[in-house]
Amino acid sequence: MGAGQSRSEPSEKIFRNETPIQFSGDVVNTLADRSASTDPTPERQATIDEHIRSRIHTELGRLRAEEENVQAEIARALEKENLDRERGMAGAADDAGGVKSSAALMGDLDEIRTKVDRFKERRGLKDMPAVKAGADGVLACYQKNPTTPLDCWREVERFKTAVSQAERDFFKSLQY
Repeated sequence: MGAGQSRSEPSEKIFRNETPIQFSGDVVNTLADRSASTDPTPERQATIDEHIRSRIHTELGRLRAEEENVQAEIARALEKENLDRERGMAGAADDAGGVKSSAALMGDLDEIRTKVDRFKERRGLKDMPAVKAGADGVLACYQKNPTTPLDCWREVERFKTAVSQAERDFFKSLQY
């Protein structure tokens, strides 16, 4: 009744082959060459290379995405820092309470440039004919005497005198 279960049988079973197995010399040589060779077969090497290329491509894509994220964070931080600096400068410099942005300041700068250009046009040499005539005389003399510019000393003196007279007149106009 329970005697069959209490007997211990070996857990390994060994089967003996009574038919001899033989391999051809080519098969044995091929297997021996493959086991002796450390290089993988060309097909295996191509598979390994393709796998490595795909991993490199994946990693490169991940690094590029990470670089874009870092650049975007840097741009946001710089923009915030610049805005904070502008607010601080505007708060310290502007007692009226109006904070101007960079675009508004650039507009003001352009407006001032146009006013300066208009002033220069108005105050050009047309109001000072002696200075214009002196400058034209010096230019003509230098063009006429390119190898001997020292011959133009009279024209240069006339020009200097006209400029100094124009300066005196200008400063007199500011005093009144």
